[in-house]
Amino acid sequence: MLTFLGFAMIATFLVLIMLKKMSPIAALVLIPALFCVFAGKGAHLGDYVIDGVGKLAPTAAMLMFAIVYFGVMIDVGLFDPIVRGILRFCKADPVRVVVGTAVLAAIVSLDGDGSTTFMITVSAMYPLYKRLGLSLVVMTGVAATANGVMNTLPWGGPTARAATALKLDAADIFVPMIPALAVGLLFVFVLAYVLGLKERRRVGLLVLPGGETEAEAESLSLVAAGSGTTAAGSTGTTGSAPAAGSTGSTGSTGSTGSAASASPSGEGHGDGDDGFQGLDPQRPTLRPRLYWFNAGLTLALLTAMIMELLPIPVLFLLGAALALTVNFPHMPDQKARIAAHADNVLNVAGMVFAAAVFTGVLSGTGMVKHMADWLVGAIPEGMGPYMALVTGLLSLPLTYFMSNDGFYFGVLPVLAEAGAAHGVSPLEIARASLVGQALHMSSPLVPAVYVLVGMAKVEFGDHTRFTVKWAALTSLVVLAAGMLFGII
Repeated sequence: MLTFLGFAMIATFLVLIMLKKMSPIAALVLIPALFCVFAGKGAHLGDYVIDGVGKLAPTAAMLMFAIVYFGVMIDVGLFDPIVRGILRFCKADPVRVVVGTAVLAAIVSLDGDGSTTFMITVSAMYPLYKRLGLSLVVMTGVAATANGVMNTLPWGGPTARAATALKLDAADIFVPMIPALAVGLLFVFVLAYVLGLKERRRVGLLVLPGGETEAEAESLSLVAAGSGTTAAGSTGTTGSAPAAGSTGSTGSTGSTGSAASASPSGEGHGDGDDGFQGLDPQRPTLRPRLYWFNAGLTLALLTAMIMELLPIPVLFLLGAALALTVNFPHMPDQKARIAAHADNVLNVAGMVFAAAVFTGVLSGTGMVKHMADWLVGAIPEGMGPYMALVTGLLSLPLTYFMSNDGFYFGVLPVLAEAGAAHGVSPLEIARASLVGQALHMSSPLVPAVYVLVGMAKVEFGDHTRFTVKWAALTSLVVLAAGMLFGII
């Protein structure tokens, strides 16, 4: 019964948000509450929710202060050189823009944090997509898939969880997987190229909507600047009024945005843009004299994260406080910076706490355990010698419908034990368990994905419909490469 209710709850959630019958926050709260009653556990709903909130509170705190920290770093110009380099490569060519999105997301993913990757990628690429009239779901899909492949880094989370659950060395799991993961990342770049070609055919010749030629577009991309008037105390350029239903910001840079809205398919068309709405090189929040301090602080913060000197929420809390104090010593300026990023902070934190209801009910009622046991029990006895392949295939749906903690600490040990009974090494099982991460990064249970779709002003249902098929294909490519190279 609980198995059926668990699958029914997840299916109901996905259908409602993909059909846009409910907002993700409302669906994450109301649907699990309803199914909790169906399961006869309504009296315990409060306990489940409090337990879920308690488990996700550190994640919410980390995302809140990470948004403030990296928002400030974007404000003061730390990432401007990277943005200029990517935009110089992209010019006004849709193919280069989409490939540049994948490259930028992969590079920034080296820090192991999905929210950081999405904040920087969207802040850099969103204005170019809007100006050229490219599909915003292509941007979110490519960024999420590239980040998913890179999420397998030892400090990214899944590899460490697999090593801990099976009592293995993380290096023994990850290092042999590098060739397969490299193939997966190459596939993402090829996918970006193909999607870029489709976008080029859709939008036509390489001419910006404002009438600039390709040569003029190159000069625009070199500075990534807007021609709008910079608002006092704002980090971005003031375009026309935000589209109805939009958050009113292009991302954590606090820009007002343009009147162009996302179409029902998630495709933004830059009608009404007065100029190239990007990172204004003349914005008043730039701190060029503090560039190396900010670069050193960010490097120190990322190093401390990798070395686990302190919990990540604490590191971002300290980093955000220090960044605000040094870059904006005057209280009104600090308040302005916090206010500029308040929309993103509130949206992401609200989504995380709403997801706590979903995960709390799944775990508290025992649905997730019954679902995992049913899937493992459904494996035919004859598949025992192929448990590495089975684990790789199961990692796609299980890491999408479950948290990484639930999969790696609850399901993986069972799969490893079943494999050991047929002579399959736990290392092979652990490596196979990583292949589903490309799909996992678009799961509704991953808080960082709400940073991505929120900043890109893309409906979560649109992102899911577009991305899931390509992310699943990427995971299968990684699995196939791993088997071809004898890694799995």
